[in-house]
Amino acid sequence: MNPSHHHFLRFSLGLFLTGATFSPALAQDNPAPSVAAFDQSLVNWHNLDPTKDQVQGTGVTRAYKELLANKKPKKTIVVAVIDSGIDIFHEELKGKIWTNPKEVAGNGQDDDQNGYVDDIHGWGFLGNAKGENVRYETYEYVRLLRKLAPTYQSFNSIKEVPLAQQPEYKTYLLSKKTYEKELAKHTATRASLQSFENALTTVQGILGEHFKVTTYTLDQVKQISSADERLMAARAWWLDIHAKGLSVASFLEYKEHTDTYLDKHLNLNFTPRALVADNPESITDTKYGNNDVVGPRPNHGTPVAGLIAGLRGNNLGIDGIAEDIQIMALRAVPEGDEYDKDIALAIRYAVDNGANIINMSFGKGFSPQKSFVDEAVKYAESKNVLLVHAAGNEATNNDQVTHYPSRVLLDGSQIKSWIEVGATSRKLGQEFIGVFSNYGKQTVDLFAPGVDIISLAPENKYNKMDGTSFSSPVVSGVAALVWSHYPELTAVELKEVILKSATLHPKETATYPNLESKDRKRAKLTDLSATGGLVNAYGALVLAEKMVSQKGPKS
Repeated sequence: MNPSHHHFLRFSLGLFLTGATFSPALAQDNPAPSVAAFDQSLVNWHNLDPTKDQVQGTGVTRAYKELLANKKPKKTIVVAVIDSGIDIFHEELKGKIWTNPKEVAGNGQDDDQNGYVDDIHGWGFLGNAKGENVRYETYEYVRLLRKLAPTYQSFNSIKEVPLAQQPEYKTYLLSKKTYEKELAKHTATRASLQSFENALTTVQGILGEHFKVTTYTLDQVKQISSADERLMAARAWWLDIHAKGLSVASFLEYKEHTDTYLDKHLNLNFTPRALVADNPESITDTKYGNNDVVGPRPNHGTPVAGLIAGLRGNNLGIDGIAEDIQIMALRAVPEGDEYDKDIALAIRYAVDNGANIINMSFGKGFSPQKSFVDEAVKYAESKNVLLVHAAGNEATNNDQVTHYPSRVLLDGSQIKSWIEVGATSRKLGQEFIGVFSNYGKQTVDLFAPGVDIISLAPENKYNKMDGTSFSSPVVSGVAALVWSHYPELTAVELKEVILKSATLHPKETATYPNLESKDRKRAKLTDLSATGGLVNAYGALVLAEKMVSQKGPKS
C-alpha cells in the first residue's frame, strides 16, 4: 500500500462523478494543532479495552494500570519504521528517536564504517548526497511496462516468444493490463472533474453576480427566491452538492489527487530515480541516499511512529503504546511505489544497527526484485527480528492476490517471525472490519485498530486517518511493550504470544471489505484472518509472563 492508497474516502460529485474512490495521503489534509479539534471519543480509542470499556481497542491502558503499575521494563526495544519519513522533532516523540551511538553528528565521516555517512537517526534511501530527495514515484507496473515494452510490444501471442522469455512476457502483459485499466479510470475521472469544475465555475459566477461578492453562506443561498430560472438552477445545484456532503475544498483535493496519479504515478515518461543516481536493479550498488530521515513528506511515517512511541501521560495529545522504546527512522517509501532494493537495504540497515522490530506500512502489487527482499527478511529472521506488515487497503483477499512484500518467499518457504495485520473499527457489527482492509484466512494473522485513528502529524499537529498502515504500528507497539518486559522471548515466541492472546469473537460476523459494492456479504471473523482475533496487549502480557515462567531461568 503505497501511501497514496492508504485512506479511503467515498463520495460522488453531483451528476458528474459517481461512485469514485478517493484516497488522499491522509483523510484530512489540514492537520489540527491539537486533539481538541476531533471527536474526543476517537482520541486514544485504540488503547481502550474490549471488556472494561466496551470498545474494541488493544487493552493497553488497562495493561499499564493492572499489570505494569510497579514494573520496570528490562530492555529498551528499538523499532525501525520503514516509511515515507518521520518528523523526528515532533514534541510527542521527544526522547523516542534512536540515535546511532557509533556516529559523530555532522562531521561528514562514516565513523562506524557501515557505508552511511552521518546516519545519526537512520537513513533516507530516496535522495542523494546533495540533500535532494524524491517525493513522487511511478507505480511498479509503470516501471515494468517502460522497461519491457521495447522487447515485447511487437509480439501478438506468447507462442511467438522464446520459452525462456515467456515468464517475463507474462509480466509485461499483466503490467500493461494494469496500467491501461488505471490510466482509463483516472483519465475518465479527470474528464468528470473537468465537467464538474466547468459547472462549478458557472454556478459560482451566477451566485457571485447575484450577491455582488465572491463569498456567501449556505443559508444565504437557501434564501434566494427569484423568477430568474438561471439563478434558481444555480441555487438548486449549489444546495444539492452541499446536501451530498461535498465542498469546493474536497473537490480541489480530489482534483489534485487525480492530477498526481496521471502526471506522476502513471506517467511513463516520469523518471525521478535519476536524482538518486543508483542502479535500482543492483543490490550491490549501495552508495546512495542521505541522512535526511524527515524528507519532503513525513505525513505518513509520523503518525505510524506516534502510535508506537508517542509520549504517554504528557497531556499533549495521544498516548503511544510502548514506553521504553526507540524509533529508528528509515525513509524508503515515496508517494507511489517503493523500490524492492530500497526496502531490502532498509531492512538490512535496521537489523545491522540493532532494531528488534521492523514496522512495514507499505506494499504493492508487483515485486520484480523480490529476491532482494527475500534475502533481507531471511536475514532479519535469522537475527531474531520481528517483522510487522500492513495487509493493504485494496479490500482484496490476500490469499488470492499477492500483496508485496510477502512472508512467502520465492522458494515457497515462509518467514516465521512475520505478522500480517488487517484493520478494524471501534465497534463490533457489520462495519467492524475496515471497508478498505485486505484480509485472508491464510495470509493475514490478525486485526488491529485502523479506522478513525488519531495520531501525530508533522509540525506538532494531529490528524485522523484510516488504513492498515496504522493497524501495523499498533501491533508493533504492542510487540515492543511485551518484549521490553519479557526480552527472554524469541521473535517467533513473541509472535506466538501476540496471536494466541488475541481477543476472539467466535459468534460475531462482519461484512467482507469491499470498496465497490454496497451489497456486501457477511463473514465470520475467522474467515477473514488466521486467528479471527484482535491484538490484545493485556492478554499478551499475561501470556508472556506464563510462557517465560515456564521456560525457567537460563542454565
